[in-house]
Amino acid sequence: AAVPFRPEGRRGRVYSAVVAGRRLLDGTMARSGRLRSGVKQKLNRWKKGHSSESNPQSRRFRDAARSRFYSRAAGPSDLTVDVLKLHNELQSNSFSIGPREEPAGGSVLETEGDALTEKTGGTYLSGLSDCSNLTFSRVQRYWESGSAAHKEICAVFAAVTEVIRSQGGKETETEYFAALMTTLEAVETEESVAAVVFLLSLAMKRVPAAVLRKEFSATAKVLMQLLAAQAGAGSVLALRRTVCCLSTLLRRQDVDVWTFPSTLQIYHGLLSITVHVKPKVRKEAQRGVCSILRGSDFMFGDSAPLIHPAAQSTAKFCINKIEEHGGSTEGATMLHLLGLLKEVLPCFSVRSVKSCCETLLRVMTLGNVMVTACSMQAFHGLFAAKPGPSTLTAELNAQIITALYDYLPSINDLQPMLAWLTVMEKAHCNLSRLQGSLCLAHLPRIFSTAIGCLLSPHTQLLSMAAATMKVLLQECVAPFTTEIGDFASSSPSGPASHVCKMFRAVEEALAYRFYASWASVLDVLTTFFEVIGSQASPAMMQCLQTLCDLRATPHFPYVLELERAVGMAVEKMGAETVLRAIPLQIDGTEENLDFPRSWLIPVIRDHVKHTQLAFFNKYFLPLAAKLKSRAVELAESGQSLEAKIYETLQWQIWTTLPGFCTRPTDTVVAFKNIARTLGTAISDRPDLRPTVCQALRALISKGCENGADLAEVSRFAKNFLPLLFNVYCTQPESGESPAQRLPVLDTIKMYLTLAEQKLVCGFLDKAKEKLEKSESSAFTRLSVMDLLVAMAPLVDETSMDQMYQMILPFLQSKDHSIQKKAYRILEVICGGTQDTCRQFVHKHLDGLKVTLLGSLKSASSPAKRPRLMCLIHIVKQLSVEHQEFIVALLPEVIICMKEVSIGARKNGYTLLVEIGQAFLRFHNDGQEAITQYLALVYAGLTGSVTMISCTVLALTRLVFEFKDKMDVATIEHLLKNVCLLLQSKTRDVVKSALSLIKVVLFVMDTSGLAPQLPLLVESIGSMRDDTRRYFRTKLKNIFTKLIRKFGFEMIDSMCAEEYHKVLVNIRKAEARNKRLRNMKRNTSEPESEDETPKPARGSIEDVLLETDSDDEGTEEERKDVKKRQVQKRPAWLKEGGDDEPLNFLDPQVAQRVLATNPELRKRSDIKHDFTVATDGRLVIAERPRAKADKASEDEAGDILEEVGVKSKAGQKQRFKSADGDEMQVDSGYQGGGSGIHRPRPLKKNKDHGAEYRAMKGRGDVKRTGKPDPFAYVPLNKSQLNRRNKAKVSGQFKGLVKNRVTSHKLHRKKRTK
Repeated sequence: AAVPFRPEGRRGRVYSAVVAGRRLLDGTMARSGRLRSGVKQKLNRWKKGHSSESNPQSRRFRDAARSRFYSRAAGPSDLTVDVLKLHNELQSNSFSIGPREEPAGGSVLETEGDALTEKTGGTYLSGLSDCSNLTFSRVQRYWESGSAAHKEICAVFAAVTEVIRSQGGKETETEYFAALMTTLEAVETEESVAAVVFLLSLAMKRVPAAVLRKEFSATAKVLMQLLAAQAGAGSVLALRRTVCCLSTLLRRQDVDVWTFPSTLQIYHGLLSITVHVKPKVRKEAQRGVCSILRGSDFMFGDSAPLIHPAAQSTAKFCINKIEEHGGSTEGATMLHLLGLLKEVLPCFSVRSVKSCCETLLRVMTLGNVMVTACSMQAFHGLFAAKPGPSTLTAELNAQIITALYDYLPSINDLQPMLAWLTVMEKAHCNLSRLQGSLCLAHLPRIFSTAIGCLLSPHTQLLSMAAATMKVLLQECVAPFTTEIGDFASSSPSGPASHVCKMFRAVEEALAYRFYASWASVLDVLTTFFEVIGSQASPAMMQCLQTLCDLRATPHFPYVLELERAVGMAVEKMGAETVLRAIPLQIDGTEENLDFPRSWLIPVIRDHVKHTQLAFFNKYFLPLAAKLKSRAVELAESGQSLEAKIYETLQWQIWTTLPGFCTRPTDTVVAFKNIARTLGTAISDRPDLRPTVCQALRALISKGCENGADLAEVSRFAKNFLPLLFNVYCTQPESGESPAQRLPVLDTIKMYLTLAEQKLVCGFLDKAKEKLEKSESSAFTRLSVMDLLVAMAPLVDETSMDQMYQMILPFLQSKDHSIQKKAYRILEVICGGTQDTCRQFVHKHLDGLKVTLLGSLKSASSPAKRPRLMCLIHIVKQLSVEHQEFIVALLPEVIICMKEVSIGARKNGYTLLVEIGQAFLRFHNDGQEAITQYLALVYAGLTGSVTMISCTVLALTRLVFEFKDKMDVATIEHLLKNVCLLLQSKTRDVVKSALSLIKVVLFVMDTSGLAPQLPLLVESIGSMRDDTRRYFRTKLKNIFTKLIRKFGFEMIDSMCAEEYHKVLVNIRKAEARNKRLRNMKRNTSEPESEDETPKPARGSIEDVLLETDSDDEGTEEERKDVKKRQVQKRPAWLKEGGDDEPLNFLDPQVAQRVLATNPELRKRSDIKHDFTVATDGRLVIAERPRAKADKASEDEAGDILEEVGVKSKAGQKQRFKSADGDEMQVDSGYQGGGSGIHRPRPLKKNKDHGAEYRAMKGRGDVKRTGKPDPFAYVPLNKSQLNRRNKAKVSGQFKGLVKNRVTSHKLHRKKRTK
């Protein structure tokens, strides 16, 4: 049938296109496999038992379909020239008006021999699928949808696109805007209107603002008419998109347009939709109003007004509507308006904000829980937006804070109280931003209120109150510490008085009635000390004394929190101030050795810094000396226990020294007074030596912040360095660990950086003299060489030359330790970053080459690591003329792949890579350079068995490192040579070859590896039987990678029959691992797509969520909630105590109205599945990882281990010695005490009755003082029943019979 046309013109063409497109779309959807509604149930189903038949006997339709593709039809066809001509005209010219024109090519069918060619026209979906405008990319996803609305959108869009193309348009947003506006006046059905408005909303967002400004009147008229028509009972989609178009149109207008009454009238029409009954429409309207007030184009210009011109009318609309519906029983409209105010309140002027806030405060007196909650949300939105003075002044902010105290909920009402605290926190932070002094004046009251919340039974409220006080301290007090000034006394005036009141309120919470919330109180006190402790110390003395008294209370439960608070006070106030408030009460003359305040020493040790070093010299040093002398006296008198206690105390006092040396404030004045004492402790006190060395290192690295401090510390280098040298060169006594010498060496290295170069050269001369003395012991020589290693990079060039000449004989030494130290000296010289080191290497490069090549044969295994490190530093500086030297090094580098030392192997691999980098520097073509390098390495394959294995390992690392510089032919050639090595009789060679194959599988892609796959599989299959069994794990790993790359069928067809079981096992394991991964992924995903992430704590919506499940409700009620039907929530009235009548004239009567049931039982504690030990500890067993996860995590680690990048970590504790080697040490720790330090009992095998077992022979024997070794049967009263008597007696008869039978058999065996 012909398509009916509307009146002529673009409007008629578009309408006709929409109708035709809709019909064609229905046919397209049906042909693409989608069925109409109700048809699916009428289809024929498979007969029972025949659902697996995939090749039915009836093939009529298959044959007919096959005949239409790539072949001529068997019978007469209905496809004629006239039918094709009609089809093409319908597709291409159906939207045109006027006489038809013949195609330029004449006939639509052309016959060329036996072939038929067809010139087809564009289909219906052409305008949709090939649209070049990205604005409508969202629509292109709708053509496969089964929704009728989406079909209509696609039909309209395709029609409009074809019309624009027929008119010669470029498919711009402006052209779509014009075409859609014209179409909007022509369409009549509700579905078509919704589709056109949807497309119009997408186009208007990208239309130039000048076009929308010019067509404002006409566009607004059409949209307002449509809005009026759809506002009643129209389509929700059409109404939403109309609102969106209207808001976009208003947002693009100039500020002058808003002075016209017509513009405000249009805007009021949009405002009226903000209280619509449909949630989606209402939210779209509210979003549009917010975008207009906040995001209009003129609000971002240079001359932008502070407040939008429509803000005042918006405020009046909200106030009038709220007052209109304030007293009605239907509170839905009021809640909608409060939701709008939450978003737009920060956009109003000061006058409008004041009026709106007064209205909010009035409606909060209604007692409606939902209205109060939404009003608090509006206040929260105002303060969280951080508006400027043009919207919210400091005075108005303070007035709102004062007014909100009249609406303070009860501390038993959890959710309203949480919301109130959140709003007040934001209000005070915003007031601090506007005027800090005014905010400080309001803080004491909020702190008093928050402290009152600590008496609540709700733990959530306790945490919220403490968090609020901490945020207020950090946001409102910390930025104004300089304005507050110092506290001259404990009762200051001015801004300091407000801080003092806040602190007193928190200090009062240390009373016993706040016992349950002491952890939160101590946390707030910690923040107080951190923020204002350095200035308010006079006002905090009494609090420190109170904390000390609490710490002395028996079984005090919050020891860690209290010590953290005192530690923060030590950090901010200084140890001197804290000890003035809390004296140690230790002087060495105590009769009672309880020392109740000795806990202060570890606290000071862990927290003291940035304080006066002179205080340690004045207070702690004399005290430590007294305690030491007291310990000596007690030891001489035979009181060893008391002496040990005093010895421990004086050692703990010395451990505070590193903290005092961390950024001290008086280094210039105090260090010279303590330097002599420190030197004496280094030389005479081995127990204090590590602590003093740590203090010196802290002073050098963290204490010399200016030139004066640096000069003062470096001035004593001539005193400390000789002492440290002597201590390090002194052989430790028997029983002393060698690890205790390392802190001394670290201190020497750090102090040498401060010493003058002339002084270091003098020390170097003395060290050489001591080294050349014949009477020096081996230990002294090694120690002196360690000192030379530390001094080598810091001397001048002359001394460096002398040192080089001195160590040359040591490079040939037969003493492995001396040779290793000599190479260490050469290593630090060659790798030094100082200018003298670089000049030395450049000057002596030829000599270094000769020296290193000449000492190759005499180099011992322990010296390999520093020797290779020297070569690494030298190779980095070589140029192309030194290529012969690099070639000469290759054999040594390759043979180091099998070195015993882990460090030597790592350095060998590193040097191998550095040589490759050198070849890349020598040649412009990277592939050619790597090819030449590999040719040199290939020579190692002709050597001994060890050399072949090392060469293959070297090739493995080179393939991994330079895979980007190798072409496929190079890797294929390498793989062919390595496959030949798989038939070797030596397992070491085969192991290296398998490692290389494993890395090649990791590096190469499937296309490059496929040609070599038959050779690779054949080589693996032809391995020797014993070698294949020995490396079965590696082979299984390789087969796994091959199956992942090429599939099971291909690998199974290439392998021999004996590998079939292995391959099947691999396939099963891979399938199992895949299932486990999928299960883990499914369990980690959220159960529903509608789940949204939980908002942060600062969100008022999160605070207002109901946590107490008062009434679970029925299924119908839950459905009502989903439909967003506003339900009136109940409120509870808390009666007075002691039968007192409730006084409704009380100013605090509002706190008696609760939003949660006060009689609701408190939620039980959270249950867990962990086992609890007898002492209360949780026994948490580590869950074993899945094999699939472990395999995927370890795969990359295996590859790195194969190429030498990663080594297996040791199981024991290690530390580095003076020459950089790792050494195993015993920590010497033994369990003792309680908690994690308790002695662990040995695991006993639970073999019941083992104590009765005979030492010789079999059976049990009687033991003295223990019950007889018989099987005791538990008593059971049910056995007294007569009916069970026969059953019980038979049970025991069988037990005895079995025992007798086994005994007879045993006797027969023994007689034989």
